[in-house]
Amino acid sequence: MFSVTVRDHMMVAHSFRGEVFGPAQRLHGATFVVDATFRRAELDDDGIVVDIGLATEQLKAVLAELNYRNLDDEPAFAGVNTTTEVLARTIADRLADAVHAGRLGEGARGLAGITVTLHESHIAWASYERSL
Repeated sequence: MFSVTVRDHMMVAHSFRGEVFGPAQRLHGATFVVDATFRRAELDDDGIVVDIGLATEQLKAVLAELNYRNLDDEPAFAGVNTTTEVLARTIADRLADAVHAGRLGEGARGLAGITVTLHESHIAWASYERSL
C-alpha cells in the first residue's frame, strides 16, 4: 500500500460534557497539528498516490471551516463532544467528500482510504481511518 501525507494545523475552542473530562468541561482552546494520509494499492498513471498540492489545498479548505471557531456554537456539532477522535472522523469524512466531488483530481478517485491524525501535543494524538 502506498501513502502520501499532508499536514496543516487548526485552532479551536470547545468544551466537553461529562465528568470524565474534568476541567476540560469548561471552555478551553486547543491547537491541533493535522495529518491527512491518503492510501492506494497501486500508483495512478502519473506514478503518484494523490496530487500533493490538491491534497494540501483541500485539507486547508476543510480546516478553514473549523479554524478559529468555538465548536460549541457550530450547528454540525450540536449535542456532540468534539473530542480529538470525533474531529479526526469529521475531517476524514469531509476530505472523502472532496475526493468524491473530484476536488483532489480525477486520479484521486482510485484512492483506497484516508487516515486523519490530530496531534494534541508531542505526546498525545488520535486518528480515524476510513475507506473510500
